[in-house]
Amino acid sequence: MRLRVVGRLLEIQRVLVRHGLDDFVRATHLYRPLRFLFYLSPWTWFQRRRGATRAERLRLALEELGPIFVKFGQALSTRRDLLPADIADELAKLQDQVPSFPGSVARASLERSYGQPLAALYADFSIEPLAAASIAQVHLARRLDGREVVIKLLRPGMRAQIGLDLEVMQAMAQLAQRWWPEARRLRPLEVVREYRQTILDELDLMREAANASQLRRNFAGSPLLYVPEVHWDLCRTEVMVMERIHGVPIGDLAALRERGTDFRRLAENGVEIFFTQVFRHNFFHADMHPGNIFVIVDDPQAPRYAAVDFGIIGTLSLRDQRYLAENFLAVFDRDYRRVAELHIQSGWVPAGTRVDEMESAIRTICEPIFDRPLREISFGTVLLRLFAALQRFDGNIQPQLILLQKTLLNVEGLGRQLYPELDIWKTAAPVLRAWQRERIGPRAILRELRRGLPDMLEVLKAIPALAKGAVERAQDGARSATAAAEPPAQQHAAMARAQRRRELYTVAATFLLGGILWLGLRVEPQWLGGLLAVTGLGGLAALLARG
Repeated sequence: MRLRVVGRLLEIQRVLVRHGLDDFVRATHLYRPLRFLFYLSPWTWFQRRRGATRAERLRLALEELGPIFVKFGQALSTRRDLLPADIADELAKLQDQVPSFPGSVARASLERSYGQPLAALYADFSIEPLAAASIAQVHLARRLDGREVVIKLLRPGMRAQIGLDLEVMQAMAQLAQRWWPEARRLRPLEVVREYRQTILDELDLMREAANASQLRRNFAGSPLLYVPEVHWDLCRTEVMVMERIHGVPIGDLAALRERGTDFRRLAENGVEIFFTQVFRHNFFHADMHPGNIFVIVDDPQAPRYAAVDFGIIGTLSLRDQRYLAENFLAVFDRDYRRVAELHIQSGWVPAGTRVDEMESAIRTICEPIFDRPLREISFGTVLLRLFAALQRFDGNIQPQLILLQKTLLNVEGLGRQLYPELDIWKTAAPVLRAWQRERIGPRAILRELRRGLPDMLEVLKAIPALAKGAVERAQDGARSATAAAEPPAQQHAAMARAQRRRELYTVAATFLLGGILWLGLRVEPQWLGGLLAVTGLGGLAALLARG
């Protein structure tokens, strides 16, 4: 283990002890080889912080440890059902009350990035930050044309600090992989690898700007979600500039009540946005803690979400997306056998798992949660019980689904805060069923045919030469085989068969070309064009297979 990694591990211990969080150190099994340092260290005797509550001490320790630990606290803060109230309240401050760095440092950093004075680009720049987060902070500004914008820039020294913490996480994962019996199932090295890519992506603000543009395009014209416009000409790797939005922070329930906001609709819209992003767009905002979400309440009865901070975006492979959607739908339908079968088919549990035993375990977990409002259901508890069930069947944690699980928990936390009676199953089921119809219905088939049109045209261009060659080979073979031994009548019959074969090639190619043109010109009904194309392609394939 590298010396600076060991030093960082000791630094983490020092911070926890200094803030009076000794129990966390003693409870961390990976620190056992270093426990003598804990008992002998003067930090333990003299540097414990006095006078602050345990929640304040935990928040301060996370802030001191840096951005990765702050993000951990942010995720925890949304789970009030899993935390004591005092800790949840204090960790919520990590969402938008992280200490800022000086505005003079921000100005100097911006001028380095732009290579010119700010006055050449902005009519006004607010030296006081609007908000400070774990990795970056935001300042208000006004462009020369008068448009209001927000400027997001990375904190100084972020890349070096995060690089070190990622090495620490890698070292701890390697230790866990070697010594922890649960490591094979939980796959800590893969989890760290997945998180490493996620956090490094957050350090590239051009990537975040591209994420924002894609999300804005996905919800263009939607009454559910508004995404600010990116000002591309002012964006750099460490600087991102976006339209300023005016909304109420999602956590300011008092202000939302004053404006008469329909909380039920707001909560249902949040669930619909999540499932739409995951299954219709396959591109989801994966950092939906309250500090990143605002509400536009121009019409209180039709409140609209507005999102910021697009550094963490999730996608799924088409295979995982399909299996996940089918799992959700099977749970909605209480088809627990189908859930068990899907887990086996997807490889999430070993192929030899008994379906009936897994079906019974899933029924035990899921059945109690139906027909109850969200305030009585904890997704956190359900997930923990599902993990316990997977452990029984030697199942593996899927690292590629971690972002999705985290986002789902955030959505639940927001829904619980806004409208505790929300029925998340009832809200989500129509979105998933619509997605299912889109994926397997006639329109989906036509979309795939259109998408494959260029490839089909290339195949079509090659078909005449292939068909001609096949016919000529057939004719030559028939002539050589029959000329010496067959009587004239049989030779005439072979020639007739060859002629019919040429005619069949012509008919099949005509069907294929006609169907492609039908689809390409979007003539109605579209299903007929698809049928023609598939029939023609199938006919050609059959003829070629017969030689």
